[in-house]
Amino acid sequence: MPYPFGTGDAYPPNDPVQTARADAILTAAYDAAPTEMRCTGFKFVTLYIWYTRGAGNGAVSLRLEVSPFSAGRVTEAALTDVWVQSGLYESDAVTPGVDAHSELQREDITYEATAAAREGVPYGPIQLAGGAARLRVPCAETGVPGTPGTCHVVAVFST
Repeated sequence: MPYPFGTGDAYPPNDPVQTARADAILTAAYDAAPTEMRCTGFKFVTLYIWYTRGAGNGAVSLRLEVSPFSAGRVTEAALTDVWVQSGLYESDAVTPGVDAHSELQREDITYEATAAAREGVPYGPIQLAGGAARLRVPCAETGVPGTPGTCHVVAVFST
């Protein structure tokens, strides 16, 4: 059966539309047990984020964390449940005869609400790390932690 986005590949063993975070009140700390989504076979994800602020200047921050291991896979003791945060890469200018120095840093993404009503914003498509087997999106209230808002995130995967 062809994949619905037109690649002609067989369906991946995971659903292309998954709930990354159920609609719930945020806390000042990132979600302790974020939902794990299978993403094997996909190259991209677009996040659909809905946020309702709890107070003026309310903002939600999120992280994309990936694991190269499928759930429950037994690996080396130190690598049983590995998650790495997505990074932001900036390449240096290329000058003939001179080595370049590029920058790589882990990345948090923040959305600050513009009104009191529920707001939705898509983010992506985001290219997944090669070989990623699972993705999770922990979220936190970073605008006004004492008056947290609510957040709902849906992930749509594609090839």
